[in-house]
Amino acid sequence: MENSHRQQTVNAFSAFLHTPLDALIATSTPDVTTEVVLNLFHRVVAEVPAYQLFLQAQGIKPDHIQSLADFQGLPLITKDNYLRRFSLGQLCRGGKLEACDMIAVSSGSTGQPTFWPRFVTDEYKMATRFEQVFRDSFAADRKRTLAVVCFALGTWVGGMYTANCCRLLASKGYPLTVITPGNNKAEILRVVQALGTDFEQVVLLGYPPFLKDVIDTGWAAGVPWPHYHVKWVMAGEVFSEAWRDLVGTRLGSTQPCFDSACLYGTADAGILGNETPLSICIRRFLVAHPAVATACFGEARLPTLVQYDPSSRYFEITEEGTLLFSGDNGIPLIRYHINDQGGLIPFEQMIEFLKGHGFDAIATLNQQGNAAIRPLPFVYVFGRSHFTISFFGANIYPENVTVGLEQPAICDGVTGKFVMQLETDADQNTHLVIRVELAPGETSSLEKESAIAHSILQQLRRLNSEFAHYVPEEYQTPQIHLLPHEDANYFPVGVKHRYSLDQS
Repeated sequence: MENSHRQQTVNAFSAFLHTPLDALIATSTPDVTTEVVLNLFHRVVAEVPAYQLFLQAQGIKPDHIQSLADFQGLPLITKDNYLRRFSLGQLCRGGKLEACDMIAVSSGSTGQPTFWPRFVTDEYKMATRFEQVFRDSFAADRKRTLAVVCFALGTWVGGMYTANCCRLLASKGYPLTVITPGNNKAEILRVVQALGTDFEQVVLLGYPPFLKDVIDTGWAAGVPWPHYHVKWVMAGEVFSEAWRDLVGTRLGSTQPCFDSACLYGTADAGILGNETPLSICIRRFLVAHPAVATACFGEARLPTLVQYDPSSRYFEITEEGTLLFSGDNGIPLIRYHINDQGGLIPFEQMIEFLKGHGFDAIATLNQQGNAAIRPLPFVYVFGRSHFTISFFGANIYPENVTVGLEQPAICDGVTGKFVMQLETDADQNTHLVIRVELAPGETSSLEKESAIAHSILQQLRRLNSEFAHYVPEEYQTPQIHLLPHEDANYFPVGVKHRYSLDQS
């Protein structure tokens, strides 16, 4: 055993337990940010063999990186140029995989797992994001709270990670009790009804469409949701404010800015940011004022809007409008390109922009409740680029669908082109819809659509473990629409094909 490793763990745990939330969330001044980022860079250079080799191959001398401008000139790292080129041990601190105490898994496009080592001290840092939500939004520091983890359990990153972070809040003194039914809908409903009245509030944590499915099922069965004073925490997908309102109505929500929160996270690096009462208040104003939203985000569609702590995760934006971040983890990451489309807005800039359009966000929020206003910057996220879509928290890749269209009974009647999209029905339930291009001379039929749906479903279950375990069975079969060859709306001639469309 390494005594230094043990002492570092004790020190980090003690700091988390004894440091108030206000002190854990750093003031985002340029000087603080620069110091944190440069310290992180030089620590990673000193401790991570893979990053040392990466910089050497790029001809970069670490001693020359002395300013934020120097840092911002460093090469981006990606899965292909960094994570897949080195062993897991080389990517970890000290070159030791055994220095991490847990490994989570996420699925790639071929179903081959990506492994994400981490150590318990990484969770102490991320537990601060949960603390921010539970305290600032739900007042869980003062209310007896049952946290029901509805993310999938097992090796996948969401469930175990969430349970661990919630238990850390209980260790800190929050009157918080955790139960882990995972994505077992019947068990979730059972534990809420059996235990909910023993607490002042119940918090459901899971992927948005799955939580709605749980809530709708309980609502139809007569579960008295308002009786349990339910709050909900989500991750993984963009959703509309109409969706939040519908779910809130069925739960008996009376304060939409305080009754729910969305986490922005990745398997690569944990929680990157979180919705706050303020960010929700702003987003709801922008929904009602689409021209202002377009001026704010540069697009008519509405992204997820969260606040982040630059001392924990330092964001940058590329010229193409995709996000980079740097942060310490089991695998520390420097200027990591995650292909999320979005942007960054400093706190004061956001507040002044809104005032310029007649909206005082802070005053409006304070009229709705006692809000903790934290001057943290905003990051907005439209979703993954490169045609991947997220459904019940599972990343669905074009490659998964392609295999379904390549089966012998299918391939002769289609061109292989398709467009994936998430569509919402009148009851705000989300469905996976795939429009497929017919081969020349072929015509559509219900039999063909059914056969293609079955073929794609088989391959999604076979190739994509996240899809198989995250998406409820009743939502797994895609809705197939067969379109004529060279359909002008979805398969125009001479235009670079897109295999997915963003949910609108």
